Amino acid sequence: MKKLLFTLLFSGICFLSNANNQPKVGDELVINEPIAQTYHHIKFPKPNILIKRGTVTGYKSVSKNLVVIKEVMTKDNGDHFVVLAKKDGTKFFGYLSHVKANYTKALEAEEIKIIK
Repeated sequence: MKKLLFTLLFSGICFLSNANNQPKVGDELVINEPIAQTYHHIKFPKPNILIKRGTVTGYKSVSKNLVVIKEVMTKDNGDHFVVLAKKDGTKFFGYLSHVKANYTKALEAEEIKIIK
């Protein structure tokens, strides 16, 4: 009886933790600073493109920005891709209104963080 109760409790906890990782349209996130030189799971333009456009030379202008999920796409392998837009309505680097990101991998790499 104890094993059954423990199994049900563990299954419930796993289900709830999995349910909290599902992105929804309208969720708010914060973009963190990249651990490496660039973001790997958020599809920002490469630094050489930013330099050619004359906007900025790094990604400091996007760190700590509040963003909102505008669209959610789920692949067959279970990865969730989201389209992010700034909460204040301005554009990323002065010309991108939205960017695409791999939600599950960006959360694991701590490139984005969920606001509670």
